[in-house]
Amino acid sequence: MAKKVEDYVRTIPNFPKEGIMFRDITTVLQDADGLQLAIDEMTRLIDRDRVDVIAGAESRGFIFGAAIAYLLHKPFVLIRKAGKLPAETVTQSYDLEYGSAEIEMHKDSIKPGQKVAIVDDLIATGGTVEAAAKLIEKLGGEVTQMVFLMELAGLKGRERLKSYDVEAVITYPGA
Repeated sequence: MAKKVEDYVRTIPNFPKEGIMFRDITTVLQDADGLQLAIDEMTRLIDRDRVDVIAGAESRGFIFGAAIAYLLHKPFVLIRKAGKLPAETVTQSYDLEYGSAEIEMHKDSIKPGQKVAIVDDLIATGGTVEAAAKLIEKLGGEVTQMVFLMELAGLKGRERLKSYDVEAVITYPGA
């Protein structure tokens, strides 16, 4: 029987704290078949007719986003932690469990009217990807899709992003 992406994900109980089931994707990346399957499955979720650009959030979104952009022959745009990009940027702050963070994009990375798919490895609370969408919208782009390898449904990120088309290859019911 053919393997599914979730067959390559390692679950580590009680990490980083008691009661958490950590879903480790390094085992997906370390296996050539697992990596290829993950990228293929994520690519299948992209509606090619609704996407001009693929954007990936630092850092694992770079891995999947760049590969998907390559396969679809689309440009790839980096969404980075603040202070990492050399040219003129736009910045968006967002809340974390304890404190806040900022992400940024180059001002010239998205042109007004471009349709953008945001790619990342995980949707949990949705805070980072919501901030990424706001950045893209500040630049005049339209977020047409958000595609993830995994979703932790118990953290309700999909609800936070209800105004967007959110897709995930694997959905785990808990946190």
